[in-house]
Amino acid sequence: MTTEELMRLAIAAARRAIENGQGPVGCVIARDGVVLASEYNRARESLDVSAHAEIVALRAAAQAAGSRRLPGAIAVTTCEPCPMCAAALHFAEVSAVVYGASIADLEEAGYRQIQLSAAELFRLAGDSIRVEGGVLGEECRRLLYEDAKRS
Repeated sequence: MTTEELMRLAIAAARRAIENGQGPVGCVIARDGVVLASEYNRARESLDVSAHAEIVALRAAAQAAGSRRLPGAIAVTTCEPCPMCAAALHFAEVSAVVYGASIADLEEAGYRQIQLSAAELFRLAGDSIRVEGGVLGEECRRLLYEDAKRS
């Protein structure tokens, strides 16, 4: 699957999040052309601040793969991973992170953020994780405002 096809799956997950009253972020984790997880933010429903889409997807992908380490995997998320999620992706040893909307976009839409990019966190950790931003970015940014209208 292409990164755009994976992002479309992540966007569909984010739409499910909005429909279920959750934060508008979806994440897909795939490896070797196989989707291991397609999840969305569940922090509001679970009352768990760590239940971001990337964390929930990592948990599901680890179960599907039978390992907490996911080398060779790509994480495709509608929003740039926050430092907590980027750290989890680092520890899971994913090979690539692709996102649509940036941390700055989240901040602009009214979501409280820590201004540390995923790329910078990976650089500080000495990682070689490939990072690509802006994939279907406009569509991902619109999700942030769809959620804001509902809140």
